[in-house]
Amino acid sequence: MVRKPVSSSRMRSVGWSDNTLEVEFHDGAVYHYHGVTESEYHEFMNSSSLGSALSKLDKIHPYNRV
Repeated sequence: MVRKPVSSSRMRSVGWSDNTLEVEFHDGAVYHYHGVTESEYHEFMNSSSLGSALSKLDKIHPYNRV
């Protein structure tokens, strides 16, 4: 999956494909968030705080470290 660099104190890069959001954190950990729609991805990327937006997503979507 291709990730884009993001400006965030927690995250280094973010990608999305086939309803999976992929997040790389500054410590190198990569997580997949499952069932994230394209519209949710765009809302996430356009949010004023990616950290806060991710906290909301991880309450409603299953995720795992890859």
